[in-house]
Amino acid sequence: MDSHKTAGVARVYVPNEYTVFLSGKDRIRLEGYERSLEQELSGYLLEHARRRSYDLLTRPTVEFETDERLRLGEFGIQTRLVKPPAHEGDSASQGEEGHTMVYSAVRDAAPAEAPAQRAEVATRAVVTVDDRRYVLEGPRATIGRAKDADCVLRDPNVSRHHAELRRSPGGDWTVADLGSTNGIKVNGRRVGSTRLKSGDSVTLGTTTFQFDIER
Repeated sequence: MDSHKTAGVARVYVPNEYTVFLSGKDRIRLEGYERSLEQELSGYLLEHARRRSYDLLTRPTVEFETDERLRLGEFGIQTRLVKPPAHEGDSASQGEEGHTMVYSAVRDAAPAEAPAQRAEVATRAVVTVDDRRYVLEGPRATIGRAKDADCVLRDPNVSRHHAELRRSPGGDWTVADLGSTNGIKVNGRRVGSTRLKSGDSVTLGTTTFQFDIER
């Protein structure tokens, strides 16, 4: 909701239709209480909109779907701003679909810090490839062609484990080559390892994605 708001002259409109994509195995786990969970999430979104003074065209709806491309523990969210029908019997007017944001489960938990140590800044890396957004929690995330990569790129020119995104304690991110065949380019320049900033263009094989940091 926060990522897809639209500012008008005097109001801020937010999507009112949410589709949550799950892997087949995760979807099976919801059997028996999927409808209750949809209603609970709908109520949460409605309350969140009220707290932020967002405008909704209708009460938010949540629907679960299966996406076999997702792995266990991953889920995607697609939003849409849907206008209610002007007259009874008319069909609803549906706005443009937003990016499907794919969230990856945390794979490496950061070790507990002593009280005297400075707390880590828990930023998230966002990789946008075509119409899909991967939101990576960190502190490390692999990118490659292999199915066990955190961000899977279906490009034969990308190595199975091509690169790794690494988060520093301060919340900054770097990309490092994992010994790939075709290497990495950041903003058109060949690198082995470099710090990334929001808006950077990263090329692996023949695939280029936009990198962003979500705080």
